[in-house]
Amino acid sequence: MTETPDAQTINAFNTSIIDEFRANGGKVGGQFAGANLLLLHTTGAKSGRPRVSPLAYFRIDGRLIIIGSFAGAPVSPAWVHNLRAHPGAHVEIGAGSGVQEFDVTAHELPRAERDELFAKVAAAAPGFAEYQSKTSRVIPLFELRPA
Repeated sequence: MTETPDAQTINAFNTSIIDEFRANGGKVGGQFAGANLLLLHTTGAKSGRPRVSPLAYFRIDGRLIIIGSFAGAPVSPAWVHNLRAHPGAHVEIGAGSGVQEFDVTAHELPRAERDELFAKVAAAAPGFAEYQSKTSRVIPLFELRPA
């Protein structure tokens, strides 16, 4: 089972990805080179403060899907709790020569639909199946719909 990373490590990692994403028109290198990334702006579930999280995303059947894997940690990432409390959010997505920004409403997928789409995610990016195998929780999927 994977341990939950500490907040300081997560914040430092996320800050470096966010900075690189913004400096390079939505592109990053290293382990995320070539990956579809977005910056998800949420409202903190408890604090009410603005939060930003870099996330991989998938376009499946015209839908914008994000995955609350937290690398297979035993708990969901904070952004999952934030979306459950406040489903209105904002995204920055790398698009060709720049970054597109728009407001979204997050919809957590019900189990049957989640399972169907998770199979497609895992086929495209097998690491997500590995994350699911590391944890007893069901990794949630959210669809982000334009607001």
